[in-house]
Amino acid sequence: MSKFITMNEIERAVEAIQTRIDITPEIGMVLGSGLGSLADSVEDAVIIPTGQIPNWPISTVHGHKGRLVIGYLEGKKVMVLQGRTHFYEGYSMAQITLPIRVMKRMGCEKLIVTNAAGAINQDFEPGDLMLMTDHINILGMGGANPLQGPNLDEFGVRFPDMSQPYDKEMLGFAREACREAGVDFREGVYVVLAGPSFETPAELRFLQKIGADVVGMSTVHEVIVARHSGMRVLGVSGISNKGNLSGGAMTTHEEVLEAGRVLVPKLTALIRGVLTRL
Repeated sequence: MSKFITMNEIERAVEAIQTRIDITPEIGMVLGSGLGSLADSVEDAVIIPTGQIPNWPISTVHGHKGRLVIGYLEGKKVMVLQGRTHFYEGYSMAQITLPIRVMKRMGCEKLIVTNAAGAINQDFEPGDLMLMTDHINILGMGGANPLQGPNLDEFGVRFPDMSQPYDKEMLGFAREACREAGVDFREGVYVVLAGPSFETPAELRFLQKIGADVVGMSTVHEVIVARHSGMRVLGVSGISNKGNLSGGAMTTHEEVLEAGRVLVPKLTALIRGVLTRL
């Protein structure tokens, strides 16, 4: 498979999934590091290991199961990716966003993306939820944009607008769901870096100065592809660790996964509340 994705490759993946399900999903979901257990709540679930889907990128990271779970959540037909792939695993941007293309092609008009992120904003604490109001695509600024290459006209225009990457109505539903469930939440800007190395203190201070509240290694390219396709997007970061702007502590992937266990009940309440309002 080349670094760019063709309509034929997308359609082959769609057909492989459609032969195993009897519903048309309406909401796509991508679950980040340590947050995948939310997929266990899906009812009447059909579970497809992503290795069985043609052209699908395979996750190699601990904490990302690599399964597609299709069924019902709060009465809505959902298609949940339990474990995403990342740019640092060696795939192209087009390859790691193939799942979003497939979700759109199968009928999903809305997308909920979640991630584990490090707090740059020093008011944020591990275990907090942050609703994404905007993002900074440093990878895209450097040339690694998922829309690079031939435009897929079947999905959207060559130069898509990104003035509102996160849907205001869905953001409002998320605020309401959190308040109803008694879940505290933050709001802010997510910045994406390539990884897999965590950030140096100087890099964190730089990101703080340009307006980022949290930092991670995913999500933004998925959102760009979703918006290119006309999908409405809600993004939620689970704060897994506090960014070490002074250099006095270490960050580990185990720490990120442990924070996910604390975050899952909050995230579940938020997503269920949003689904009931959609």
